[in-house]
Amino acid sequence: MARPMWTGTLSFGLVNVSVGLVPATVNRNPTFHQFQRGTTDRIRYVRVNERTGEEVPYRDIVKGAEVAEGQYVLLEDEELDAVAPGRSHLLELKEFVDGDEIEPIHYAKAYYLVPSTSSAATAYALLCAALSRTGRVGICTFVMNGRQELGAVRSQNGALTLETMRYADEIRDPAEVFEELPDAGDFTEREISTAARLVETMTVPWRPEEHVDEHRVRIEELIEAKRTGRETITHEAPPSDTRTADLMDALRASLEGRDAHGDDGRKAG
Repeated sequence: MARPMWTGTLSFGLVNVSVGLVPATVNRNPTFHQFQRGTTDRIRYVRVNERTGEEVPYRDIVKGAEVAEGQYVLLEDEELDAVAPGRSHLLELKEFVDGDEIEPIHYAKAYYLVPSTSSAATAYALLCAALSRTGRVGICTFVMNGRQELGAVRSQNGALTLETMRYADEIRDPAEVFEELPDAGDFTEREISTAARLVETMTVPWRPEEHVDEHRVRIEELIEAKRTGRETITHEAPPSDTRTADLMDALRASLEGRDAHGDDGRKAG
């Protein structure tokens, strides 16, 4: 079994469960190192004083928070430790919410909660069953890597999962990103209905195993081709935007294409 990166106690009400936190995902991307072109010399990074150009030992480095342009407050590790949330090992479910109320943008990273002892398995299974039946998600806070994390605990495929969440003030309002949001009011009912119909014809059951990281596959193929001295190929550029005047024609052609060739055998179930 994978080694937990955090261990502690999951509690709800007066029930306590010893658990460990194990990443639920694996990074499959190839790992790259850096080399000087034309050589086999690895590039290494060092901590350098930008004024003197000299390397600085790690023990002589402190953190600085910028409080104004070019002005910093320097903080020692001991000072940061004094205001840290502490080395808490308690993961307390203080409230439960409907899972559908949480927008996906709040989620950050997924973990499995694993019972740490045989005696914890019974209470673990009970909470898992209760969350599955109610469709509720437990909201908690806990401390990991010196940071207080907000988390959501849910039942999934017979196991408890925990997803770390972004705090509300960490999520940008669309007004911060868009100068002006695209206005759906500019379209006729016919145009929206046609687009909606295309969405419906393309709707299928969610099958995650059918989705492959094609970019990663192409990188792996490129690495293998260069390793064996074979010719490498490039892929064509993405298509350009559909012009506003051509939208209805593109929608109609899309629908006609699906009607002519079927829906590739996948039906919503």
